[in-house]
Amino acid sequence: MLAISDVHHALVPLRRLIALGEPVLILGDLVNLTDYRTGEGAIADVLGVDFANDVGRARAAGDFRRMRDIWMAAMGEGAKTIQDSIREALERQYREVAEALAGGSGYALHGNVDRPAMLRESLPPGIEYVHAESRTIGGRVFGFAGGGVATPVGAQGEVSDDDMNDILESLGPVDVLCTHVPPAVDPLRTDVVTGRSERGSQPILDYILAHQPSLHLFGDVHQPQASTWRIGRTVCRNVGYFRATGRGLVI
Repeated sequence: MLAISDVHHALVPLRRLIALGEPVLILGDLVNLTDYRTGEGAIADVLGVDFANDVGRARAAGDFRRMRDIWMAAMGEGAKTIQDSIREALERQYREVAEALAGGSGYALHGNVDRPAMLRESLPPGIEYVHAESRTIGGRVFGFAGGGVATPVGAQGEVSDDDMNDILESLGPVDVLCTHVPPAVDPLRTDVVTGRSERGSQPILDYILAHQPSLHLFGDVHQPQASTWRIGRTVCRNVGYFRATGRGLVI
């Protein structure tokens, strides 16, 4: 089995991965709003690369107020038209990702960039959407909890701490925990390229401390200070930034 995260519309390597014939775990962020390295993505398609880069710089700095100001200045009276155009761009990306996944098998979660309803409806046969569910795979129980940590942006793919606590409690003890975001451990949530500490999840850390699954798999942080960490008996592993590497982690 191969685990990936942060696909961000990387179609060519995704097709290559599916062609290997291995089951896949997709841990979120299948579409690309903005590639912070290049500005490419749905936002650039609608509002231009310069705008996307401005938003990306504010996001990298954690300046959500500036992000909001940039968006408000761009939208004006055309907010609905812009929102509709971005939604259409994401729908196209989901269709293309589904085509790349066709013929494959595995499981998928949503990440903070994803639109959960769009993702669930777009997945091809063989790829199950398993947010807040568990599956027995190879004799081991896998628990799945997607979504990003809540931010002032209020994106559709975000999950509040209260909701995450409820989801994890409903899963109960598992052998392998699969999430989009890391636990609230500084080396796992710190991006060494942007210099930014992303928002790790305290509920996920609390769950790991309480239940000690053998393995915790996640993504979200593209260039982490540490890709592997041990919390008691649990090995926590960032499966990698698939859009940049094109590689899956062998489980």
